[in-house]
Amino acid sequence: MGARKRLAAEARKEALKTQFFAKLNKVPTSPRKMRLVADNIRGKEVFLALGILKFSSKEAAGRLEKLLRSAIANWEQKNDSKAEAGMLYVTEIKVDSATMLKRLRTAPQGRGYRIRKRSNHVTLSVDTITKPEQN
Repeated sequence: MGARKRLAAEARKEALKTQFFAKLNKVPTSPRKMRLVADNIRGKEVFLALGILKFSSKEAAGRLEKLLRSAIANWEQKNDSKAEAGMLYVTEIKVDSATMLKRLRTAPQGRGYRIRKRSNHVTLSVDTITKPEQN
């Protein structure tokens, strides 16, 4: 590996140390359905977001609740402290489309209709409400 490439890789690793996130890949739910739930918790305090997800009737809410708990645990592990109420909030939540399973459904008169079973990737970031000043 060249020196320039190594320096860029080290810079990326250092930047990741200050970010607290969790990823969920290849979720077998359409991105549109997942975004409906993700929009409800974007920018909210984490314990309020957990309450919203716990009492939501959508199937995607259960998956996002588990992902949010994972992001909180990642923050706690990197900071060696427990998350308290009013301390963390959801900074970013992205829902991207993933691979599509393409299936064929039989139709009348020898035809076939295409079925697209969509999936998505979710990335959720949390951070403290007031970041400490860096000197």
